[in-house]
Amino acid sequence: MFDRLRKAFQRDAKAGHEPAPSQHGPVSEWAQSRGMSFSSGPLGHTVSMQGKVGGRSWRMELGRPTRDYIAGEELRARAELGVQDDVGAMIINRPLKDALERRAYSMITDTLQTTADPRLPEEMRWLAMYDEIGWEGPPEKFWARYAVLSDQREHALAWVDDPLIDLLLAWPDPAPTPQVPFMIVLLRSKCYLRMQYLPAETSTLEHATAVYTRACENALEVFRR
Repeated sequence: MFDRLRKAFQRDAKAGHEPAPSQHGPVSEWAQSRGMSFSSGPLGHTVSMQGKVGGRSWRMELGRPTRDYIAGEELRARAELGVQDDVGAMIINRPLKDALERRAYSMITDTLQTTADPRLPEEMRWLAMYDEIGWEGPPEKFWARYAVLSDQREHALAWVDDPLIDLLLAWPDPAPTPQVPFMIVLLRSKCYLRMQYLPAETSTLEHATAVYTRACENALEVFRR
């Protein structure tokens, strides 16, 4: 699907004009159905959508990955929520957490490596900074698929509520497997989403948006300044 979008953008660039909204394909149609603005990057390598949550602007991009643990297209979102900037928490799928921790351990035990690799993702530092938090209530399948980490236990309990947990477990078919890289991070008053866009279907896009905006709404409600 993304290849078709890119080819359409390239044809229009050669023609010297912007494509009509209908030429953006399923992603454009999906964004417009939600009242979101839509734009494309150079030659269509990245498409971006903007919306509102709790009166705050948020931006979602779909394009080339910015992390080496993501293959294919990356779906990422960012919102400046203006909540308490001392709150730090993240939800991450366990296979990705385990992979990043193994990578960090390998670095520590590699006696030939004397300096940190500047290409290492910031997520590895977050895993070192935050403790994993668990509590009774969520089903075992949630804990089997995801880990919740936070600077304080009460922050995790307030942010990750039952409706958010339900959404995280209710991916529509064809659904991302538990191995698909996924994380939502609340840090320095901002909320981030990062995941591999797989399956590359608008249903994945729709549900990822529902999960992300719910996480933003929770943060705005419980961590408002």
